[in-house]
Amino acid sequence: MTPEPIPTVAAPTAEHHREPFGIGESTPRLSWKTTAPAGWTQHAYQIEVTRAQGTYRTDWVTSPDSVLVPWPLGPLTSREACAVRVRVRAADGPAGDWSPPLRIEAGLLAPGDWTARAVSPRETDSERRPPLLRKEFTAATDIERARLYVTAHGLYEIEINGRRVGDHALAPGWTSYHHRLRYQTHDVTEHLRTGANAIGAWLADGWYRGRLGFGGGHADLYGDRVALLAQLEIVHRDGTVTVIGTDPSWRAGRGPILSAGLLDGETYDAREELPGWSSPGFDDGHWSPVDVVPRDPATLVAPTGPPVRCTEEITPVLVTALDDDRLLVDFGQNLVGRVRVTVSGPAGHTLVIRHAEVLQDGELCVRPLRGAASTDRYTLRGGGPETWEPRFTLHGFRYAEITGWRGGGFPGRDIVARVYHTDMARTGWFACSNDQVNRLHQNVVWSLRGNFVDLPTDCPQRDERLGWTGDIQIFAPTAAFLYDCHGMLTSWLRDVAVEQHEALPWLIWLGTMMPSRKTRSTWWRPRHTMTSGGGCEQDDEREARARVARKLSDVERDMAGGVGTSAVVVEVPAPGHRGVVDELDLEGTGHGPQQQCWPRRPPAGR
Repeated sequence: MTPEPIPTVAAPTAEHHREPFGIGESTPRLSWKTTAPAGWTQHAYQIEVTRAQGTYRTDWVTSPDSVLVPWPLGPLTSREACAVRVRVRAADGPAGDWSPPLRIEAGLLAPGDWTARAVSPRETDSERRPPLLRKEFTAATDIERARLYVTAHGLYEIEINGRRVGDHALAPGWTSYHHRLRYQTHDVTEHLRTGANAIGAWLADGWYRGRLGFGGGHADLYGDRVALLAQLEIVHRDGTVTVIGTDPSWRAGRGPILSAGLLDGETYDAREELPGWSSPGFDDGHWSPVDVVPRDPATLVAPTGPPVRCTEEITPVLVTALDDDRLLVDFGQNLVGRVRVTVSGPAGHTLVIRHAEVLQDGELCVRPLRGAASTDRYTLRGGGPETWEPRFTLHGFRYAEITGWRGGGFPGRDIVARVYHTDMARTGWFACSNDQVNRLHQNVVWSLRGNFVDLPTDCPQRDERLGWTGDIQIFAPTAAFLYDCHGMLTSWLRDVAVEQHEALPWLIWLGTMMPSRKTRSTWWRPRHTMTSGGGCEQDDEREARARVARKLSDVERDMAGGVGTSAVVVEVPAPGHRGVVDELDLEGTGHGPQQQCWPRRPPAGR
C-alpha cells in the first residue's frame, strides 16, 4: 500500500516583509508555501508561536487558506520577538513536519516608545553642505543585544565605531513626510564594545528639502532643515537598558560631501575626509551644536516593504577613449544606480562622471534629462588607489562619460555600475521562442526595477521622477506578477490616501484628462480600484472592497470606493499644449510639456 504523501512547508512569511525585523504590525498575518505531490490539498493547518512567556499552539484550523492568515494569538508588544512555525495536513493524511521557524521582531509600536528627539545642525552655511553628526557614549559590560531605531528629515547613513550600519540606500525613503515618516530598525549588537563607543550620521537633502520636479523644480517642499532622529537601545544581561538618543548633546560638523542632490548628483572632496570621525576619541571640539526640531512621534511608522539596496553590479561592455582626457563607458544596459570607480592620481585631481541613457553623434545625449544635471564629481586625496561611489544620489543611464580618468589600471575592471531599487522578491518570469519578445519582456523588468525606488515613479533619469498615480494604476498587475511589490505599494497608497485629508494628492492622474482653458479645471473619475490592504489573495471584488474598507480611513475609502464615487480637481495646460504625453523628446527642444503644470506646494504651515 502506497503511504500517504507528507507535505513540506517552507518557513512562513509575515505580511509582505522579506525581513520581518522591526515591523509595525502587532498582529501580522501569516503566509506559507507547501510542497506536495500533484493533487494534494490542504485541509487544515496548525500554527506554533514561541514568545518569551512560552510556546503556544493553535488547535487544528480546518481551512485551505495559506495566504495572509490572521495572527492566531494576542498582539505583539513593542520590541517583542517571537518565532512562528506552521504545519499542515490533508483531509485523510498525516500531518506534515513543522516548518522552519520565522523569526519576527516588532519595532516601536507606540509614540510613547520614543524618547529621542530630532536634531538638526545649527546651520550657518548658505550652501547647505551635507553635514555629519556624532555622539560618544559608554557601554557597560554584558551587552545582550542592541537595537538602533533611526530616521531622518532628508537621507541618512549611520556608522558606529567606524563601521557602517546596514546596507540600505536612500533611507528612510520618500513618504508624505508631514503625515508619515518611516523609521528603520537595525541589530547593532556586533557594532558595540564595552567601554567607549561613538555613533555618527551622514545627512543629505534627499526628497525632504532637495530640488524636485521639472521647470526648474522646487526645494524645501517638506522643510528647510535636515535632521536626524536616532534611538539606540542597549539591553544588558541583567535586564537593564541603556538608551542613547539624539538630543542637544550631539555635535555637527562638515564632511567631505560638498553637495548632493537626487537630480543633480554628488560632489565629494576626499581631501576633506575626517579619519575616525565616527569612532571614540575623535576631537569634535570645533564642531557646532545642534538644535532640537519638531517631529511628532505619532507620525513615525515602520516600513511595510523592503528597503532600497544595491541588487546587482554591471561591468562595462565597451570603454572608448575620447579626446580631452575622457572615457565613454557603455554598460550595455539601461539601468538605475550609481557608478563606482577605483582611481589613482595626485591630490586635488577631480574626476567628473556624467550620465545619459542614449548617445548622439558618439557623445552623451543629455537633452532628454532636461534640468537634471546627473553629474558626480570626485576630488582625489592622493597617495594610492581610491575607491568611491556616491551616497545620496541616483541616476538613470546606460552610458557614463568620465573626464579626468587616471585609473592606472583596466577601466573595465575599475569602473562598475551598481544597480539600485527596492529590494523586492522576484515572483514571476516569462520566456518564449521569440528573442524579440523575450527582449521586450526584459525591458519591462528593467523598467520596473528602475522606477521602483521606494515608490513607483514615471521615469528615473530626467528632472521628474515622480509618483504619478496613473502610471502605476496601469502597470500594477504586471508589477505584482513580476515582483512581490505589495509592501512597497501599500506604503505609497497610504501616502496617497492621507494627502486627501486636506487637498488633492500631489500627483493624481488616474482618469482621462480633458483639457480646457489654462488654469481651469477638469475632473477625473477612477476607472479601476487599487487597494493597499491586499496582496496575494484571489478575492472577488466585493471581498476586496470589504477588506479595504476595514483597513483604510474614511477618506481612503472615498478614494477606493469604486467608479463614480470620487472626483478631484486637477489643473491642466492650455489647448495646443502637448499635454501629458511627454515621454519622448519628439521635437528635440529639451523642454517637457508638463512644465506648466507642476503641482502646487503643500498647504502653508504643514
